[in-house]
Amino acid sequence: MKIGIPKEIKTNENRVALVPSGAEALIAAGHSVLVEQGAGLGSDFHDEQYRASGAIIVPDVASLWEEADLIVKVKEPIAPEWQHIRHDQTIFTYFHFSADHALTQAHMESGATCIAYETIQLTSGELPLLTPMSEIAGRMAINQGAKYLEKLYGGRGVLLSGVPGVPPAHVVILGGGVVGMNAAKMSAGLGAKVTLLDVSLERLRHLSDIMPANVQLIFSNRHNLLEQISTADIVIGGVLIAGAVTPKLIRRDDLKAMRPGSVIVDVAVDQGGCIETSLPTTHEKPIYVVDGIIHYAVANMPGAVPRTSTLALTNATLPYILQLAGKGWKQASKENAALRKGLNIVSGKITHPAVAKAFNLPIYATEDFLD
Repeated sequence: MKIGIPKEIKTNENRVALVPSGAEALIAAGHSVLVEQGAGLGSDFHDEQYRASGAIIVPDVASLWEEADLIVKVKEPIAPEWQHIRHDQTIFTYFHFSADHALTQAHMESGATCIAYETIQLTSGELPLLTPMSEIAGRMAINQGAKYLEKLYGGRGVLLSGVPGVPPAHVVILGGGVVGMNAAKMSAGLGAKVTLLDVSLERLRHLSDIMPANVQLIFSNRHNLLEQISTADIVIGGVLIAGAVTPKLIRRDDLKAMRPGSVIVDVAVDQGGCIETSLPTTHEKPIYVVDGIIHYAVANMPGAVPRTSTLALTNATLPYILQLAGKGWKQASKENAALRKGLNIVSGKITHPAVAKAFNLPIYATEDFLD
């Protein structure tokens, strides 16, 4: 099979979908790997390294899309790329369809098979291809929150750790999943006062066994949330429902209860955000202010650390790429239940319930396309 690795063109997206060692593994398995010229430069992987692995460097993106059977990306194809999609192609990437109707419609019209990293799910409930990026985003969220809490950026001017005689910042984390857990570890390690809210008592019990003493775990309900954000210096939005639009936990009016100059980092913005006032931002213009509250809502946070992110992503995706390339998407999906959950759109039809629900569109059974 011919596997295409285009250069990411989303604003300040420096990751690449495959490292040279991944290309080498695919070529050893009998496949061809086409890499767009310069695709890996943002992650410090050079064309010469891909050539040394046996990959073919393609000088223009149109030729790559035209030749490749399987397109592997980091982020969803954006509008300039839609014209290149073929109906007989498989696209494997982060899509986050539920947050973008135009994106969903374009891929339905393309007729391509769209497999989303973020909805591949193990029987344990783990999202194995979302986990590495959530780990990075959770850790980065604290770095960004601490930075924008500085007065230079309009923040309250509070040091996360405090100093002897001066209390630390209060970090409130919404959601105890991978993002929330990593944000809690980072902020606690830096000496902040940390409060983490989650709706799962089972999850809270698990976190109580592994979190340091300066992390307080609270059941998430409306009363508790409002009480905690009223004293928060940083609020991290780490809520996720696989493939679905994120519920809005903090409403516009709730911002009035927060301290002016406090910071919201909405990691959930890829799926619509868990803050009503969240709008996707970029690394070039990462923040904006609503009612005195600084909002950071960069939709591809791990893209700021592309070397780490690219290596972590390929570690997770390569086994699935090998399956898709070796067996084709139909057979691979038949044999791998986790991969089957990644099917979002097939032949113009939506096969993931959360995507269909987001836009009130018909849902089709995945099994109907696997015969």
